[in-house]
Amino acid sequence: MALLDEWKKIAYNEKADKDELQNFWQRYFLLEKGIYEKLLLNPDEEVKGTVKELAEKYNVSILDMTGFLDGIDESLKEPNPIETMEEDTVVSLAFDKEKLYKNMVDAKADWLYNLPMWNDIFDHATKKALYLEQKKSGTVIVGKKIGRNDPCPCGSGKKYKFCCMNKK
Repeated sequence: MALLDEWKKIAYNEKADKDELQNFWQRYFLLEKGIYEKLLLNPDEEVKGTVKELAEKYNVSILDMTGFLDGIDESLKEPNPIETMEEDTVVSLAFDKEKLYKNMVDAKADWLYNLPMWNDIFDHATKKALYLEQKKSGTVIVGKKIGRNDPCPCGSGKKYKFCCMNKK
């Protein structure tokens, strides 16, 4: 079984006790935070190695490293083969800083996007701009509704009710 399948079987186990699962995620989020604290100290350094080597480097289990790799994958410059990776698969943690920050905001992971290391990577204005850009990307803006007696937006000069309203 691929590592990612094992990770998902544990992390998203619907049959598990709710408290047990909550404790699992609390423990994992602390480990994840620790890895990001180390990674963000040298954000331009490409960290590369097998899944097992990275797990040892960051002092986490192979399955926890699998979960981390799954979480960071969308923020990487080059995606890893997470669906098929095993312990000896070589992976890279070279991430796009802006994408990573925005993905942390999108995941509502304030314990990650508020890490003090970000202050050395982006100034306050850049962090705020990235935060707002990410928040706005999920906002749907609905245009002004056309009333039946308003002029038709097609430019015909007729009322909407006599023109395009019935063509839909």
